[in-house]
Amino acid sequence: MKIHQSRPDPTFLNLDEQFPHLIHAPIVEAIVEVRTQAGIPWEENPVSEKIKKELSDYPDVQSLKMMQHELKVTAGQRPEQAVRDLGWRGLRCETEDKLQVAQFYRDGFTFSRLQPYENWDIFCKEAMRLWRCHQSIAKPEQVDRLGIRFINRIRAPQHPIELDDYLTAAPQAPAAIDFPFVSFLHQDSFQIPEHPYRVDVVKTVQEMAGTWLILDIDVFTTQPIDANKLEDLPYLREMRWLKNKFFFSSITEKVKGEVQ
Repeated sequence: MKIHQSRPDPTFLNLDEQFPHLIHAPIVEAIVEVRTQAGIPWEENPVSEKIKKELSDYPDVQSLKMMQHELKVTAGQRPEQAVRDLGWRGLRCETEDKLQVAQFYRDGFTFSRLQPYENWDIFCKEAMRLWRCHQSIAKPEQVDRLGIRFINRIRAPQHPIELDDYLTAAPQAPAAIDFPFVSFLHQDSFQIPEHPYRVDVVKTVQEMAGTWLILDIDVFTTQPIDANKLEDLPYLREMRWLKNKFFFSSITEKVKGEVQ
């Protein structure tokens, strides 16, 4: 499989573009995900020992098991359920304040920062520190998928929601239907020309101690990357720009004013 290392840089991907700084950013979870394949045996005892030693600031460590559930249905008989233990999968490590979670698997690594989100520089620096930890243990040769995902939750005090107050491209009911929205689930997927990126944008409503509008933006690569060059190439900077572009292009001036 060919490993992608360079590509043209169209002017529309403007990494110098400035976006508004949001003091009350509605980010409830920010995630970096790196999908790889371990280049050496992935065994519980040595892997756990190394991770616990390197990540003393993530003291809450849990082993992750893989389970397979099977349901057998035979005519005239009661259904039979079987559970198979497929063995150890990896580790889930959490900071003492419960705001940061790192998960290490044979086939990848994820880092999550929960609300309150601080800023990109702090988030990205920590993600790369944890990636280097995973890389030193798993020895992957390539990254199959690199992604960043930002889940935003925006308060919608009125009910039913006037979606045009929040979204620049709000879902619309059919012309002959003049009823208010009470709930919806909408997903768009975009391929970025001249770049190995795709962006999935999910918009929905969540009822949890009030009504919230969810704007979930997932940016990820579509070509392999040399694992040893991941930090030297501009993937994360470009994906951050795409995330910001889609977020600020999706919300109205009313929302921008409420979260600044």
